[in-house]
Amino acid sequence: MQTSYQKRIRFLCSAAIIAALYVVFTLISSMIGLSSGVIQLRISEALIAAVAFTPAAIPGLFVGCIIANILTGAVLWDIVFGSLATLIGALGGWLLRKNKWLFTIPTIVANAVIIPFVLRYAYGAEGALPFFILTVGIGEIISSGVFGILLYHLFKKYEKHLF
Repeated sequence: MQTSYQKRIRFLCSAAIIAALYVVFTLISSMIGLSSGVIQLRISEALIAAVAFTPAAIPGLFVGCIIANILTGAVLWDIVFGSLATLIGALGGWLLRKNKWLFTIPTIVANAVIIPFVLRYAYGAEGALPFFILTVGIGEIISSGVFGILLYHLFKKYEKHLF
């Protein structure tokens, strides 16, 4: 049986590993030009799958997004609101964690609603907000919805060893 101290250390380490993975996967996406812009596909968003297994994923994804946004040269408003979109998605995913098909919905919606405004007003991207909602939404459906569900099943298979 774990002590309270051991549980806190495990939580902190899990959050740190998830944050580090988020940063690494975002940097990989950035190197191939997919992590930001009007059309974006952050591979790191698939890590939403971790919220179905541990609450440590919530701060892990949030902190990972902050660090990744800083390292990829995001403007302050993107660092703030992009990270808040990830936090909202992670919290919503945690609330829906019991349903292996629905837990990705909050992160898809949060990013599809918030990020288009960041693109338009923080970066001055030209184009219509509905177009940005569509492009960001499609990227999130692919990264969080498809890859996230696949990662969920991989995590489920090795759950005893991971979480």
